[in-house]
Amino acid sequence: MREAARRAVLGAGLPSGPPLRPTRRAWRFDVLMALALAVTTVYYGIDNAGNVVVREIAPGVRYVVPRPAGTGGLVFMVALAVVASGALALRRRWPLAVLCVVTAATLATPHSVSRLTFYAFVVAVYSAAVYSPYRVATLAALPVSVVLVGTTGSPVTPIVPNEYIALLILVPMAVAAVGLRTWKLRTDEGRTRLSALEREQAEALRRAVEHERARIARELHDVVTHNVSVMIIQAGAARKIMGTAPEQAGEALLAVEAGGRAAMTELRHVMGLLTMDDEGAEAGAGPADTAVPAPQPGLDQLETLVGRVRDAGLPVGLNVTGPSRPLPPGLELAAYRVVQEALTNTVKHASGATAAVTVEYGPKRLRVEVTDTGGRPGGAAGSGRGLIGLRERLAVHGGSLNTGRRLTGGYRVEALIPLETP
Repeated sequence: MREAARRAVLGAGLPSGPPLRPTRRAWRFDVLMALALAVTTVYYGIDNAGNVVVREIAPGVRYVVPRPAGTGGLVFMVALAVVASGALALRRRWPLAVLCVVTAATLATPHSVSRLTFYAFVVAVYSAAVYSPYRVATLAALPVSVVLVGTTGSPVTPIVPNEYIALLILVPMAVAAVGLRTWKLRTDEGRTRLSALEREQAEALRRAVEHERARIARELHDVVTHNVSVMIIQAGAARKIMGTAPEQAGEALLAVEAGGRAAMTELRHVMGLLTMDDEGAEAGAGPADTAVPAPQPGLDQLETLVGRVRDAGLPVGLNVTGPSRPLPPGLELAAYRVVQEALTNTVKHASGATAAVTVEYGPKRLRVEVTDTGGRPGGAAGSGRGLIGLRERLAVHGGSLNTGRRLTGGYRVEALIPLETP
């Protein structure tokens, strides 16, 4: 019991929350309110200094109410009014201290001029109840202050004149009505903001889903189109020469098999990125249940890519200039896809052409260029989806794609990707 009481006493001095940090507007309002109340009460003190009020408390019975007189009494009344009213300028920052100061000034105020500090006391009580972070100390100080001030009054000289009692009842009602209306408006605004936020989140989720679908479509297009195109060309060549040159036909079929394996490897990588988390959660066991996908292709695999295209019958030259350095995986993949898509289009639509791949490492940008000399048109016209996908890939990294026919014949694809300065 004694320990609990000791903890309660010690806990009374601990704040239950952070102290309030008034805004500039709140400071300005409190200072103006304190100034207005100080001017009003000082005027009241000057007006009532030295007066003698005679009140009739019963038929034939009169009560003389003396008030402080002389220079000392006037100075005392003005000092009480200034201290009680001026302290209210700090009512939000130090509400409990302000309550103590105003309560002391109110208790020191003569009964005959109780109004000098009473209204400042009402504001101080309200401020302590609303703004003080020391809840335990405040709950203990408020009733003590109210009882002390309430028991020092005199029935002969009421603090509030009778004609103002109705006003004191109506004003709190009006304040409560305004507060209720403000609370309702804020609740409606909060509900409106919440609805708008939910709509924005739903729209953001829809855009994210569309973006992810587009990204998956680009990956599948790049993987499938290139490898299947090479496989079709090699299979056609094997069919034509199978009877006359079976050894060359066998080499072409081996190239078809290699292209198929490469396609399956990249497809497994794409599908692994999509299903790795779900499969890992369902497996729930050890390392045997979790397949680590192979790294995505980058610029270090251009030789392999160019080799597969050469096996398909397209002469390709590869030229890398500038000091190579490690790049972010996403950026390397985008550059790799540029070369892959451009060579695929050459294989499909420029039979008999030759191609050249140039990769230039600059100090501030990476330049990837694929050109061909033109050839016999073959296959169906493309939809352009591949180039659109490349532009979207490069835009993620701040890059650009330039495509068009060359003056000397053939086609040119150039990608410019900014690099971070090492």
